[in-house]
Amino acid sequence: MSDTPDVVDVRGLVKSFGDVTALDAFDLRIAMGTIQGLVGPNGAGKTTLLRVLFGLVAPDGVSISLLGHDWEAGALTTMPGVGGFVEDPRFYPYLSARRNLELLAELDGADPARIDEALDLVRLTDRAGRKVGGYSSGMRQRLGLAASLLRSPRLLLLDEPTVGLDPTGVREVQSLVKALAAEGVTVLISSHNMPELDGVCDGVTVMKEGRSVWDGSMDRLRSESPAPAHRMWTSDDDRAMEIARGYTGIAIVPDPEGGLTAHADRDALDAYVVALGRAGVAVRRLELLMTALESMFFALTGAQGDQPADRDQPDEIGAVT
Repeated sequence: MSDTPDVVDVRGLVKSFGDVTALDAFDLRIAMGTIQGLVGPNGAGKTTLLRVLFGLVAPDGVSISLLGHDWEAGALTTMPGVGGFVEDPRFYPYLSARRNLELLAELDGADPARIDEALDLVRLTDRAGRKVGGYSSGMRQRLGLAASLLRSPRLLLLDEPTVGLDPTGVREVQSLVKALAAEGVTVLISSHNMPELDGVCDGVTVMKEGRSVWDGSMDRLRSESPAPAHRMWTSDDDRAMEIARGYTGIAIVPDPEGGLTAHADRDALDAYVVALGRAGVAVRRLELLMTALESMFFALTGAQGDQPADRDQPDEIGAVT
C-alpha cells in the first residue's frame, strides 16, 4: 500500500440550499495520477460537489483535503494546482480565443508561454484568432480545457468535458486526459455518459441524491454489472420466448414498446440467436438498448445513463479556472 496521501480526500461533505440537501454526508477519495469518473442522474449533486472543490461554494460541514492541503472554512478561492471548469466554460465572446487565454493567464498569474502549448493540445491553434462568439459548443469545450491547462494543474476537475464534441473530438479529449494522468495529473471527470468513461477512468463514483451509492474500480464495476439489454423483433415472439427458457444466462421479456427485451452477455446472445435460426424463427431486428455499464447505472440510481448534463443548482457560478 502506498504512503502517498490521496490527492482528493472528502469525508462527510454536506451542502444544503434552503430545504434542499444537495450533498448528504458525501465521501470521495482519489489517488494521485488516477482518473476518477463521477456519474449520476440530474440533481444527484455532481455540479455542487465540483463547485465546493473549486472553492466557489462553501459547504455546511466537511473534511476536505486537496493536494495534501486542508480546505479552509470561509476561504472561497481555488487552491493552487487545481484547474478545470464547472458547467459550460465561459469566455468574452467578442474577443479571440487567444486574447481570452491571455487575459486569464494575466489574472491568474499563469505563464503566458503556455498559451500556445495549450491551444495546440486541444487542436485550436488554427482558430485561435477567431472570436469566441462564433465558436461551436464543442470548440468552447476545447477552449475550456486549454484555459484549465494554463495553471499547470496537478488536479484537474472537468464537468462534462466532451459535451458538444463529435466522436473524433471525444477520443482526442480522452487521449489528452490519459496523457495528463500518465504525467502524474489527477483527474476527476463528471459525466452523464457511462460508456464514455469506460476505457478512460481508473475508478468511478456513482451519485444519487447527494450520496455515493457505489465507488470502486472500473474493473470491479464491469464484473458486477448486469448483462447488457437488447431489443429484438422476431417472426414469432412467443416461440422465441419459449426457446429462451432452455438457455441459461439469458432472460427474455416482452417489451412494452414492441418486440422483446433480451438481457444476456454477448456469448449467450449469440448462441440464442443461432438457436432461433435453427428453429426457423427469424430475427428481423436487433439493437442494443443498454450496455452493461448503463445497466449498472440504472440499477444503482433508477435513472437512464443518457440524460443531459447535471445542473443541480442555479448557475450563478459557472466558471473556468
